[in-house]
This record gives sequence, structure tokens and C-alpha cells, in this order.
Amino acid sequence: MNQRITVIGEAVADAFVIPGDGMLDLQVRPGGGPVNTAVALGRLGTPTRFLGRLSDDTLGRLLRDHLAGSDVDLSACVTATRRATLAITAVDEAGQASYDFYTEGTADWFWTEEELAERAPYDSCCLHAGSLALVLEPGGPRIERMLRDAGARATISIDPNVRAALVPLDAYREALPRWARLADILRLSDEDLTHLGLSPDEAADSWHEQGVRLVVVTRGTEDVYASLDGTRLAVPAVRVEAVDTVGAGDTFTAGLLHVLGRRGRLGGRLEELTVTDVEAAIGFAVRAAAETCRVPGANPPWAHQLV
Repeated sequence: MNQRITVIGEAVADAFVIPGDGMLDLQVRPGGGPVNTAVALGRLGTPTRFLGRLSDDTLGRLLRDHLAGSDVDLSACVTATRRATLAITAVDEAGQASYDFYTEGTADWFWTEEELAERAPYDSCCLHAGSLALVLEPGGPRIERMLRDAGARATISIDPNVRAALVPLDAYREALPRWARLADILRLSDEDLTHLGLSPDEAADSWHEQGVRLVVVTRGTEDVYASLDGTRLAVPAVRVEAVDTVGAGDTFTAGLLHVLGRRGRLGGRLEELTVTDVEAAIGFAVRAAAETCRVPGANPPWAHQLV
């Protein structure tokens, strides 16, 4: 059974702020939502390929080593001459992160049609995309076309990961109907829906009409909301003493896809997916996300940590 999942998107160096006396120290860790999801999938044991434009600079090598060290296949990545994307990341007392992104002219957004055509994920059961790489020009529309083509043979998963401080909300509102027509799975946070002015039920009803089979909304320490073709369910989150929540949503998505893949549900339009499958996948995903919250930064757990 083919269980390979391909993740496409940005690779971001997260520079965490460490306040000092009249100065700021920065501790740089690998990040970016798609990278976090790929890393989590690789560590859980799902065969995973990352499609990214990885810079050949100090930060790019940090990101590359992080992915490769997590058993992620990088053979289809582009070695980019542009610099890596940087985010200055501050974590508040509740463990919530805020980001100042430095994206102008960086490597992640400059996919060409030729690069993507050469890397079409025909051998994958699922293609996961989202975040900034799917919404920023010029690469975003080209990735959309790849998703449309790949949907003939692979399950399409999208995490919009709304970045309201960087991208106008109208851009997401315009794009989401298109993405819903492409996606079989949409995973968002309650913060994403707040930005969009939607309730979970409103969002699910709208996106089901456009073709999405499974809508999942994570809500921090509250129950995870899911809707499978209009059948609603709530799965309890796992509460932990969190260091921070960086990468928790991305790890959740990886846990969800990992279990669906192991159950043989990926590779098409989720025709055989059941509520029992969804409950099991979310139950595992919340455990994986909780482990990510126990440690600083986006450092997803390995499979043996979830036994």
C-alpha cells in the first residue's frame, strides 16, 4: 500500500526572541508550517517527501539538515540562490507565538512552472500544502495548479494557516473557495476562523458544498471540531503544561494524515472514510500536538514517544 505523503511549502528560520538587559538575543530554530508537518510525518514513520525551494545559505542548510535528520526525502527540493525566509518569533506568557516575517525576495515563493512540472508527486497518496507558499505570488497560483493536477490520483490536504499581519484577509477570503474546490481535507485553527469571521459550522457547511469531505478545526485546549460530510464530532484535546504552542497545529495535521494513511484511507477522495477513522486519527493527532507543546519551538515527537 502506497503511504507516501508529499508536503509542499515554505521553510522558515524561526529566530526566537530572548529578552536581555537593553538588548535582544535570538535563538534560531528550523520552522515554517509545511516543514513542521513534513518533519512530524517523517518522525512518525510515514514515508514523506518535502517539495521546497531551500536556500544554499546558513539558514537554508539549518533547515535542510533538520528535514533530512527527521527522515524526510529532500531529493525533489530546489537548491535556491535566493536567501531563506526569516521570522522573528516572540512567545508570550501563555506560550502563544507572534511573528514578524522577512519574506521579501526570499526563496520560498519563486516556484516556476518547470520546477513544479519536474517534481509532480505522481507517486504519493496525499499532497499536503498551505500556509504562505500557497497564498503569496508568484508561486502560490502555480502550486494551486499542481494541486489541481495531483487531485486526480492523490488526496489533497490544505492548511491555510492565516497570517493576517502579512497577507490581507481579503486574499484568503478570495482564495478559500478555490482551495475548497481542490481539497479533500481542510484543517484550520479557531484563530484562523476568527480572522475570517466564520463559525466552525458556517465554515464546514460552505466548504462541504464546494467539495471538501473533511473539515477539522483545532481549538487550543478545547475539543477538536470535525465535520465529515456534515456529520459533526468533537474529540477532546490533551492538556499539558505547555512551554509554547509553536508547531502544535502543524504536528496535529501530520498526526491526522499519518493515521489516515496507515488505515488506507488516503489516495483518493476519502470515499471509504468513516467517523470512526476520523475519531481515531484526531485522537492520535492531539497526543502528537501535545508532545510538541512540551518542548520549545517546533520540535515534533518521534513515534516511540507516543507509544
